[in-house]
Amino acid sequence: LGMFSELKFLVPWGHVAAKAWGHSEGHPVLCLHGWLDNANTFDKLIPLLPRDCYYVAMDFSGHGLSSHRPAGCPYHFLDYVTDVRRVVAALQWRRFTLMGHSMGGAVAGMFCFLYPEMVDKLILLESLGFLLAPEDTEAWLKSKRKVIDRLLSLEAKPPTPKARSPEAALQRLLEANSHLTAEGGAILLQRGATETPAG
Repeated sequence: LGMFSELKFLVPWGHVAAKAWGHSEGHPVLCLHGWLDNANTFDKLIPLLPRDCYYVAMDFSGHGLSSHRPAGCPYHFLDYVTDVRRVVAALQWRRFTLMGHSMGGAVAGMFCFLYPEMVDKLILLESLGFLLAPEDTEAWLKSKRKVIDRLLSLEAKPPTPKARSPEAALQRLLEANSHLTAEGGAILLQRGATETPAG
């Protein structure tokens, strides 16, 4: 398992890089590095592990050979979880093992919590995983998973701007914001909509 190949997954701000060991038919294992590290964290470990697995170690955004997020965009844990979800979707993995070191273990734990049906085993190296107060778990699970799923479905289909008549645009705005008056909506639309030949 000494030999590896380089992988690249397109994301809206560039790409996420990864390295892979073993045969792609093997049992999939996704390896997540720690704070300010990169995929090379696993170089010495992977050759010692079972050979019937396919190991993919990704560089989180802004680490290793992955693109940085645009200037001014923070790096939150949930964004790393979303990176993992993007890579797994690109690899078309339905069920896999997650191995995380340090911060990568926290991201792996968070991913398991949000997508338990996708993970068969969780391996934590120098990490506690992800801990939540019991009273927060249900709300957190519902809202965060919805955020990630919605984001990825939006990215999957490029937006086609809808053209409406000025009246229809105003109607749509008022339906979405029950507190607005027609006058207030019209004022907002002057700056919030663009006029094209189509509408």
